[in-house]
Amino acid sequence: MTITRFAPSPTGTLHIGNARTALHNFLFARRHGGRFMLRIDDTDLVRSKEEHVEAIRADLDWLGFHPDGEVRQSARFDLYEREFAKLQAAGRVYACYETPEELDLRRKILLGRGLPPVYERPAWVEGGPNAPVPEGREPHYRFKLDHASPIGWYDLVRGEQKFDPKLLSDPVIRRGDGSWLYLLPSVIDDVDMAVTHVVRGEDHVTNTATQVQMFAALGAPVPAFAHEALLTGAEGKLSKRIGSMGMAEFRDMGIEPIAIAALLAKLGTSDPVEPVTSLQPLIESIDFRHFGRAPARFDDAELAALNARILHMTDYDAVATRLPDGMGEAAWHAVRGNITTLADVADWWTVINGDITPVVADDDRAFIAQAATVAETLDWAGEPWAALTAALKGATDRKGKALFLPLRRALTGHDHGPEMAALLPLMGKARTLARLGGDSPLKNG
Repeated sequence: MTITRFAPSPTGTLHIGNARTALHNFLFARRHGGRFMLRIDDTDLVRSKEEHVEAIRADLDWLGFHPDGEVRQSARFDLYEREFAKLQAAGRVYACYETPEELDLRRKILLGRGLPPVYERPAWVEGGPNAPVPEGREPHYRFKLDHASPIGWYDLVRGEQKFDPKLLSDPVIRRGDGSWLYLLPSVIDDVDMAVTHVVRGEDHVTNTATQVQMFAALGAPVPAFAHEALLTGAEGKLSKRIGSMGMAEFRDMGIEPIAIAALLAKLGTSDPVEPVTSLQPLIESIDFRHFGRAPARFDDAELAALNARILHMTDYDAVATRLPDGMGEAAWHAVRGNITTLADVADWWTVINGDITPVVADDDRAFIAQAATVAETLDWAGEPWAALTAALKGATDRKGKALFLPLRRALTGHDHGPEMAALLPLMGKARTLARLGGDSPLKNG
């Protein structure tokens, strides 16, 4: 069975890059009839916050990326200890005592000699004499890479990947205070959860190179990897404002979750971004062979435009509970083509069913009064807008904009908007006459 996982750290809320990673893991699992797991990477007990865990769950739920299960790293420390002990006994983990300042100095010396700044193992790690343990220092631990085993895998996005382990530093996997870094617990979790595909950003490629050997050292199969190009802004680097925006900010902007999914599903691929009203088309089309290595450009203006296009094709049943009280299907279909967010509906519902201030130019007052007289005689069970404009066109010299615009302004208070043929029956005879200035109990309303 295909099993993917999304593994956020609860040190903050989901931002747009996180959401993209979650989406692709979710879509891929669903496409292959598998499981999408949520793993809360909360080994950093100081920075991890429970409110962020709750926010992550709520955001995934809002986006529609529903996990099939959840694990928390903070509940798995015993498992990490057992696997760590096995690696230590096998000689794949060793203690180190350098300070950050000593390591930084050594890197500078190597660079100054024109050498790669690769960590130099203590002599005893390679079978040499033990060095004295510095007094007062707690050890941190590194994973010992096998320099005799070239590292390689076929990446579902990047193709063949090859690394020379001699050019990689043995990664630190545990701090001096006993806390865990990301690399080893992630591998232990992937093995324990039987994860088959790891989908994440290209900034993890070097991590993967070391983790491939960790899987082997634990006697576990290596999952398939897909490293996606990172998001950038429309003009280059993703801005701090957009890059740090959580899902709450997008909700406040009126962005629909399906719009976020529709855009993020296709960014960085050869596929066009298209409006959809459910996740199913995105599930059916996810294919990492279509992903490229060029930067995936995120544009919030493109997202807003896509959001509008999606609303324009959204069925009434999908939004009925979020519309103003009393607004029915006919009204929704009349106005949906003229909104950019669902919040815009309230203004058009007021135009249909509330109080507005008609806009009538001095030069148009006689014409609007004539329109009121004609409207009084119309058959409102038919097509009143067509009948009204036809009668006025025949009775006056007006046509085109000179005919339609004054009527629209008087009836809606706007120069542009939904088709008047759809609005007028919804407004009804009494409200129409009131706005045109005819005798009606709604004349001043």
